[in-house]
Amino acid sequence: MPVITILAALTFGFAPVPGLDRPDAAPPGLRKAESTCPPAPDHTAELEDLIAEVQAAPNEGAARAISNRMWALWADAPDEPAQAILDRGMTQRRSFDLLGAQRAFDRLIDYCPDYAEGYNQRAFVAFLRQDYAAALPDLDRALEISPRHVAAMSGRALSLIGLGRLAEARVALSQALELNPWLPERRLIAPGGALADVGRDL
Repeated sequence: MPVITILAALTFGFAPVPGLDRPDAAPPGLRKAESTCPPAPDHTAELEDLIAEVQAAPNEGAARAISNRMWALWADAPDEPAQAILDRGMTQRRSFDLLGAQRAFDRLIDYCPDYAEGYNQRAFVAFLRQDYAAALPDLDRALEISPRHVAAMSGRALSLIGLGRLAEARVALSQALELNPWLPERRLIAPGGALADVGRDL
């Protein structure tokens, strides 16, 4: 399964973050004792509006622009220190510094255990390492916190494919496509795709 599939699903719309190019530099606000992470912003209503928009999108380009707006909501961290950790981890992951990214997302989860994107991004790192079994619990936790996180849903389907659990993967991907029918992973269910003839009775 090409890695580019999940890269397209999970990473478009993010740009490198200025000032976070030193992996060991502590983000602002966490150089001393870490404070308590506040609740993540509640973007439920905006996300529902975007899901309705993407379901009505006329083409893939329009759908991608809407998906980028979804990403802006998911990647809106609870506070400035959490945002700095998230941004650094994603920059490291895009550079395939997977160990550095893993450490960043571990730290983000320790600081903000109720923020879904920390788990989703750590799962993506596990996916890139082809450790699909490690990705699943983080994706499950992300979806427990944010049940309409379409990227985590599609990432879960891809991880299940990696584990050879194709019937479960088809169910997971079908649920994601109900929310965003334009996901690149839709080709896996189309005729000739890896999941085209799997689990139709589930």
